[in-house]
Amino acid sequence: MVGKIGVASPQLAEISAKAKDTPAKIKDAAEQFEGLLIAQLLKTSREAGYSGWMGTGDDQAGQIGMEMAEQSLARSMSSHGGLGLSAVIAKGLQKSSYG
Repeated sequence: MVGKIGVASPQLAEISAKAKDTPAKIKDAAEQFEGLLIAQLLKTSREAGYSGWMGTGDDQAGQIGMEMAEQSLARSMSSHGGLGLSAVIAKGLQKSSYG
């Protein structure tokens, strides 16, 4: 079994060398992560018992519409600077990737 791990190591090294993240990939991943965080904040505030930022959403269709609107707003916010988290995350990831 140890021999099999040793044989696979050059293959794993080659795969990891090809899987380097580019600054564009890092930025995109950071924006997506920030979008998820913003969407969760919006959802939590809606579920806290308030009427929500777009109305009540009492019926199922309204609730689905609210969720879609929250996700869309979150993606838009994060791609345009959002809360500033994606820039900090991307900077930290780029430092660790490119030293």
